[in-house]
Amino acid sequence: MMGFSSISIPPLRLTTSFFSISSNTNPPSPTASLPVSKLFFSSFSPSKSSRNRLYLAETPDHDLVDTREPSPPVSSSTQSAAAAGDANPSTSFLSILCPLLRLFSGGDPSQERNHALEVATSSLSTLARFPWGSKSLSEGIESQDIATSDPPIRLQLFEFEACPFCRRVREALTELDLSVEVYPCPKGSLRHREMVRSFGGKEMFPFLVDPNYGISMYESGDIVKYLFKTYGKGRSPSTGLLESTLFTGWMPTILRAGRGMMLWDKARKDPPPRKLELFSYENDPYSRIVREALCELELPYILQNVGEGSRRTKLLLEASGSKEVPYIIDPNTNTEVGDYKKILSYLFNTYSAATV
Repeated sequence: MMGFSSISIPPLRLTTSFFSISSNTNPPSPTASLPVSKLFFSSFSPSKSSRNRLYLAETPDHDLVDTREPSPPVSSSTQSAAAAGDANPSTSFLSILCPLLRLFSGGDPSQERNHALEVATSSLSTLARFPWGSKSLSEGIESQDIATSDPPIRLQLFEFEACPFCRRVREALTELDLSVEVYPCPKGSLRHREMVRSFGGKEMFPFLVDPNYGISMYESGDIVKYLFKTYGKGRSPSTGLLESTLFTGWMPTILRAGRGMMLWDKARKDPPPRKLELFSYENDPYSRIVREALCELELPYILQNVGEGSRRTKLLLEASGSKEVPYIIDPNTNTEVGDYKKILSYLFNTYSAATV
């Protein structure tokens, strides 16, 4: 188990990787000492919308530090293998699973779908992950008693929808009532996978950046523990959340036949000027289908988690007049859409390379 020492990390600079990546043979993160603003495009800009300015958290009164032993030097061949993700068994398994699932997928995600089948398989996926990623821990608790407020600068999550370990992190974000900038990294990613390789040292997911404390890390279990320790006011993640992924975390990936895994071959090569905004919660079957599309289009977006009991529900009501999710806002076209079928149609029509 990793503990804490007394080394202070200045905010807004990536000074260290908070947890070890996967073994003692991994090199230190190359993000050390690089300003967060230099790492990722559009990492943070003040929003003109009040939706994006609420629930700012105070800086915790404790230091976040790292007590692990320094990583020993590694050979260039070991580094090359790590950068390719070969050292991660889950990545290797997904490399085999991806082409197999594509054989059973619905084909071109932009084409007309069998919506009864879509909803049925997504609903079964929800049952497989019940009860994680459905409720906010702020439910029935006064706001001052739990740190579910967003930090001053949003967290940044590099992931892809079909990854079971990324799912574990998104479930934790729902429970902690946190919004996050999501940078989808589907297989064949043109932008975001390269960013992770360049600044994290290997192509492995999920990859979290917390620019508020200069933290970047891999490993979903470590990320979940960090999120609860930093933003959960002493609460700990449930054993089920941490351990169940190995047993049922793969079910949505399989049931959804790999949706949200591969880059759509007709997706635009360049991201839109401004991030889209999605009101969703992890285990909602309709929101899952929309997040899959955002991943297949490699569209970065702000994920506003509104699980049951979320204080963010007020923002959703102000925006849409309803508590129903998914609900998407696109500031690039001044478009707001509810109903997952309409959202799918809008996304694929608007962000196809053919419409550029």
